[in-house]
Amino acid sequence: MDRVTGTISEIEIPADEFALQQTLAAIDDVAFEIERVVAHEPDRVMPFVWVSGADGDAIASALESDPSVENLQLLADLGDERLYRMDWVDKIQTLIRILVDEEGTILAASGSEDRWTLRALFPDRGALSQTHDFCRDAGISFDVRRVYHLDDGREGRFGLTEEQQEALTRAFEGGYYDVPRRRSLTELAGELGVSHQALSERLRRGHGNLIQNAIVIGDGAEGEKKRA
Repeated sequence: MDRVTGTISEIEIPADEFALQQTLAAIDDVAFEIERVVAHEPDRVMPFVWVSGADGDAIASALESDPSVENLQLLADLGDERLYRMDWVDKIQTLIRILVDEEGTILAASGSEDRWTLRALFPDRGALSQTHDFCRDAGISFDVRRVYHLDDGREGRFGLTEEQQEALTRAFEGGYYDVPRRRSLTELAGELGVSHQALSERLRRGHGNLIQNAIVIGDGAEGEKKRA
């Protein structure tokens, strides 16, 4: 069996070149987070979308009048956020390219204000390059903010430097995160041969990278910065 090396890319697309642009423009502070998205026809995709930051009636009204949306269905209403299933039928050339032509997967996506940020898994670097070329030729913005490979391990997937990976692992295994703690920050710093302050900053930045890359979509150019 041939071995395939997956490539993960974080991509930014202007809201006015993507689905739900009218809803984003109509409602202040509304935010979207895609739970799952599939391409079930050549010219449309079906995402499951969490919506937050606005009144439920206002959201429903905006989505129903949005030209990029068809077959809107409310699946869950948790008060401060709602889960919808819908069809996207307009300004989705990038998604179709990723999901259909390049056999990629949308791992996560979020949209707010003036942009969408996607994390996509491509079969290889060539598929990402071909998607980028397609968007360029079609006049579609496709801003690749970060690229890493599954072969990079946890460091690549979660944006950790080697130093952050080591510090977080040693802290966890040593009981620093236990309640009560079995190991102090000073003890860990001594084991790693760094100062108390350096280790504190390394753990804090590691926590930030984990949260950003495991829970939240990378925030633009900041997502590119890997700090020791």
